[in-house]
Amino acid sequence: MSPCIVAVVVTHNRPELLTASLTAVAGQSRPVDHLVVVDNADQPAVRDIVDSQPVPTTYIGSKYNLGGAGGFALGILHALALGADWVWLADDDGRPDGPEVLGTLLDCATRHGLAEVSPVVADIDDPDVLAFPLRRGLVWRRRRSELAQPDDPDSDLLPGIASLFNGALFSADCVAAVGVPDLRLFIRGDEVEVHRRLARSGLPFGTCLTTAYLHPNGSDEFKPILGGRMHTQYPDNETKRYFTYRNRGYVQSQPGQRKLIPQEYARFGWFFLVQRRDPGGFRDWLRLRALGRRERFTRP
Repeated sequence: MSPCIVAVVVTHNRPELLTASLTAVAGQSRPVDHLVVVDNADQPAVRDIVDSQPVPTTYIGSKYNLGGAGGFALGILHALALGADWVWLADDDGRPDGPEVLGTLLDCATRHGLAEVSPVVADIDDPDVLAFPLRRGLVWRRRRSELAQPDDPDSDLLPGIASLFNGALFSADCVAAVGVPDLRLFIRGDEVEVHRRLARSGLPFGTCLTTAYLHPNGSDEFKPILGGRMHTQYPDNETKRYFTYRNRGYVQSQPGQRKLIPQEYARFGWFFLVQRRDPGGFRDWLRLRALGRRERFTRP
């Protein structure tokens, strides 16, 4: 019997991007059995877009902005309630790279016995480039060709590493073991926190190297330091920085992440105090990290 796959897409005020995303999600050669869209702006026009899809759909309009974290949590739980064996997650500003993505992910998960599998997240304008740089040890990978495993270059799987909200496919049992995103994080860091739980669960997961999810390039936020040998994250506006740094403070206080704290202080200390000569920015970074560490999750 074919497994039931429910796709979950979260959106907020981007109907044109959502239309492109849903067209790709609903147009897979291995079709989704149901599509759930959580609309954080509760717009009638978005409901119309969802209702026009060629697969069974559920539109959930939220009058309260749940953010990506809460939106995915609500959508995932609804998918499980519908009887999903697998839940496929997608954002509104990206899309699967062609009609074979879902089938390829499902095949990869089956062959490797995975509880979760993700596609490579590639730049929507240049699919040979990673949309987000991937750090392995102290080395940053920026191109898809750099992801092959040196000890097994023919393998289609990068184990233990995954981008979770851009085309990720979770089994229902995986969701039950790992849980859903934390509403309190709103945006930024929610994916990292779920990845932390997934890594600690002991369940097998990874990235399928033979398929991709296209997404706007986010590498501009990652600023090189020490001649490019290391990077720090510096989002382009104050709101993004607030959630990024506050939520990192929370995530890195959790088991499995605390070992990163000394490196975090070294990198951001260098970035703000030496490279930017911005002691005020460093004080603000410290303040926001402290908010997260103390679990002060009020929104600005």
